[in-house]
This record gives sequence, C-alpha cells and structure tokens, in this order.
Amino acid sequence: MDNKDIKKFIQEGYAEVAKQSSSCDSSCSKGCCGSINAADFISKGIGYSKKEIKSVPEGANLGLGCGNPIALASLKEGETVLDLGS
Repeated sequence: MDNKDIKKFIQEGYAEVAKQSSSCDSSCSKGCCGSINAADFISKGIGYSKKEIKSVPEGANLGLGCGNPIALASLKEGETVLDLGS
C-alpha cells in the first residue's frame, strides 16, 4: 500500500465516523453505551475530566482522540503545546 492509498484509507475511516448520527452504535464494546455515550467513555479513558468533556460543543467529540497532552505533559507556566492532531 503506498502513501496515497494509506491517506485515502484513513480519510475514509474518519469520514465514516463523522457521518454517524450517533457516537454510540453496534460497534460499542459492551457497557459503554449506557448513560454515557461512547465518545465520552473513550475521552474519559484517555485522560479527559468530566469538566473538560462537558466543555466541548455538542457533537464535536467523535471519540477519536489518543490522549490528553496537557494533562500528561506536566506543563509549566510559559510552555506551549502544539497538538498536530491526526
């Protein structure tokens, strides 16, 4: 698979997630779709607090993160974080 094919594969995967009407579907692992939606469940698991999760606009959290760099980095005042995303 060349770089162009890899990029297309990744774009298609993210597009499918974005098109879902709900972040909680049949692919959820058992137990994640109760009172908390799958994206919130995933976000809690990778280090985001309830307060941080609630601060995100409705529908913006697709559960695609890979960690909370600010919480994990032990930042000191004056340091800068550059989050390059996916």
